[in-house]
Amino acid sequence: FSPARNIFRFKAESRCVASQSPYSLSPVGGDGNFGASSSSPRRAPRKIARAPFKVLDAPSLQDDFYLNLVDWSPQNQLAVGLGSCVYLWSACTSKVTKLCDLSSPADDTICSVAWSMRGSYLAVGTNQGEVQIWDPHKIALVRTMTGHRTRAGALAWGSSVLSSGSRDRTILQRDIRSPQDSYVKLLGHKSEVCGLKWSYDDRELASGGNDNHLFVWNASSPSPVLKFTEHTAAVKAISWSPHQHGLLASGGGTADRCIRFWNTTTNTALSHVDTGSQVCNLAWSKNVNEVVSTHGYSQNQIVVWRYPTMSKLATLTGHSLRVLYLAVSPDGQTIVTGAGDETLRFWNVFPGPKSQGSVHDYSMWSLGHTQIR
Repeated sequence: FSPARNIFRFKAESRCVASQSPYSLSPVGGDGNFGASSSSPRRAPRKIARAPFKVLDAPSLQDDFYLNLVDWSPQNQLAVGLGSCVYLWSACTSKVTKLCDLSSPADDTICSVAWSMRGSYLAVGTNQGEVQIWDPHKIALVRTMTGHRTRAGALAWGSSVLSSGSRDRTILQRDIRSPQDSYVKLLGHKSEVCGLKWSYDDRELASGGNDNHLFVWNASSPSPVLKFTEHTAAVKAISWSPHQHGLLASGGGTADRCIRFWNTTTNTALSHVDTGSQVCNLAWSKNVNEVVSTHGYSQNQIVVWRYPTMSKLATLTGHSLRVLYLAVSPDGQTIVTGAGDETLRFWNVFPGPKSQGSVHDYSMWSLGHTQIR
């Protein structure tokens, strides 16, 4: 964290790739013909660029499978945990803001970040087990919540509930409307909780652990209502389908390598695919029925899949270490991936909400490779 090492500084790529995003990052960028793709036939196969259109340096981005250090807000801000600090990067202006530094006096580090559903608050999980809520507009700590005995590496917001998962094997549910630091403790995992996701209807919480188990909880039960034990490695990657109620995807670690699909309404295992490498993250497109996965050992790749056939639409490479972090832009077109190679890479992978064709670019992102601070 030397001052000479700027965070989120652009790094020059061997070639510039024009982005296709409906929001602007910077007034400077590539000089491609941005309107060219709009005349493509509606049913033409979608072309997905095989290179990232932006790369940011992220010094001290940890190479730790069990952490969740990157999230993209509905208000178009990227939150990144780097060592003891959380930085915010505006996708509209490229402005970088240091939100917090836990190095003094607590000597703590960041283990997870998660935006609230409207992007008004950022939850931060720490190595000492605290869960903090920050106001990004005021750059102010709103509240600090205790209860975990060790690091809180997974966070998930519902509409009124903030859930946190820890190495202490527990999940704590907090009603953030309550002024009291009270919580409901969910017990079931036998090892670290590393994945947490609320369903879109706010009724079910999926959790994955280093015990290789995937659990589903509801709001009224302190024990899991569904238990899926088919994975043979840690389950960090979890994503609910925005297209079908009760459709859940999960991915297993190095010894498993599989993406599995479940129907939580009928308690049924649907299908699975062996990806050939550690599954680190999963995200469902909200615009089309597709899934993106990021991977670790041994290929460090990003794959876009068509569901339910699970045919590969694209395989993207560029990270030199495990692709441990993934977040999706508010419009659902762009993903950002992070790795222990200390880079964040931006890729255009999904079409816009009203088009099944090429991803359209209505603005110019600042291209190249930058640092954040």
